[in-house]
Amino acid sequence: ITTFTMKNTIYKYFFHEFLRYFFITLFALAVIVWSVQSVNFLDLVTEDGHAFATYFTYSLLTLSKIFTKLIPFSFLIATVLTILKFEKDNELVVIWTSGLNKINIVNLIFRISLIIMFLQLVLTSIINPTLLNLSRSVLKSSELQFIPSLMKEKEFNDTVEGLTIFVDKKDSNKIYHNIFIRDDSRILSSIGTSSSTIFSKRGYISDNEKSLVLYDGYIQNLKEDGDVNIVRFNQTIFDLSGITTKSISEPKLQETSTIKIIKCIKDKNVDVHNCKTNERALMNIRIEINKRFGMPIFIPLISLVCSFLLSSRLDTKIYSYNKYIYFFIGFIILALAEIIVRYSGMSWVHTISYYLLPLTMILLFYFALIQKFKHENLF
Repeated sequence: ITTFTMKNTIYKYFFHEFLRYFFITLFALAVIVWSVQSVNFLDLVTEDGHAFATYFTYSLLTLSKIFTKLIPFSFLIATVLTILKFEKDNELVVIWTSGLNKINIVNLIFRISLIIMFLQLVLTSIINPTLLNLSRSVLKSSELQFIPSLMKEKEFNDTVEGLTIFVDKKDSNKIYHNIFIRDDSRILSSIGTSSSTIFSKRGYISDNEKSLVLYDGYIQNLKEDGDVNIVRFNQTIFDLSGITTKSISEPKLQETSTIKIIKCIKDKNVDVHNCKTNERALMNIRIEINKRFGMPIFIPLISLVCSFLLSSRLDTKIYSYNKYIYFFIGFIILALAEIIVRYSGMSWVHTISYYLLPLTMILLFYFALIQKFKHENLF
């Protein structure tokens, strides 16, 4: 076996083991987080009245955001587990005795981190905002499907903006009693009124859940000129199809494309959605950009922190604690990265400092590793 072939074989094996740990960790954590998050999203059905299809679509489209958050932490865990696995199985000893220098493995881990960093950059700058924007569009285009969710006993329900509904009680025959409706958005009111108040002694929802049938009540209409018109009825039907909830339908900053955000910063183009010229808004925009392009840079830094595990020796007193020490250091770096990014948009000086911090630490850590392993035989 030639030196080059042996080297490639070791690299491929290490990379394969890393990917195995990385994807297992990433998907295991993602399933847990997504499951918990999906439970919270049930409010879209129970409170806002969206269909289950909308709920599942919206939940699935938010997976990209979960992956984005978990990739750095999963990389940390996978790198530590891979090195520990090689050390536990004495595979590192075989690598060293074969003549391969430790700095070669450090370089391999660093190159792997660059691949993961690129993946993270694609997610944060392209895929994530696109899918999150699509999820918001799903809510925006969704009509209210579960009308009964509006009719809750002893509770003022304002799920639909401008419409408040109160029901005293609901009997076993699905008949609602003492129904109060306040319509301030002309959802149920006739043209020419600014608002209306509806009271009915009883009513029910049609089988197709598109209409509300009310009996024995009155409608109090407040006209544009201030006059009040009261209409009594024995029976009336209100069409509830097509009404939407108060779920936020406009894209948030994190759901805005990277190109539009950059255009906003560069040209201060107020025609771009979420682009505002006040300092507070510009600060939030800079923070969002730094989250997309700055956070991934910390992944290579984590790779160098984990590479110090290669220096472990069985005869050192703290050998058994090394894996905890370097894992903790890596975790602290990721936590600090999440914290300081929130202040990185305060000014361009803060932004530049945010990028220089991981880049400077990468150079220092890599130099420290070279110094630490310089006495190893070069391959």
